[in-house]
Amino acid sequence: MSSQTDSLKVLVYSDDVDTREQVILALGRRPHPDLPELEYVEVATEPVVIQQMDAGGIALAILDGEAVPAGGMGIARQLKDEIYRCPPLLVLTGRVQDNWLATWSRADAAVRARNQNRAHDG
Repeated sequence: MSSQTDSLKVLVYSDDVDTREQVILALGRRPHPDLPELEYVEVATEPVVIQQMDAGGIALAILDGEAVPAGGMGIARQLKDEIYRCPPLLVLTGRVQDNWLATWSRADAAVRARNQNRAHDG
């Protein structure tokens, strides 16, 4: 039997199902023995990100900075502006040159992610 306190909800946003899958596979269900099990909320569109974050209960949001039409960095900035005590936000960037934009987004952290399926990766 599982309750909300037995798991941490992690929102994973990308318009690309393969990117969402790679993030979830990389983290796994329990990345560290001291942490509760992770419960993933997969999201493909900006309106659903906003809806899920407004509803509360998300412990961490991982946002794809390369998502289209709404990139994760713009969404991160909006969430930081609009949600009181916004949970931690991690943005995935495609290039080292995007680090300044990740800083602008006010995300708590940024990770350069490689996705071989994206034509614009460098």
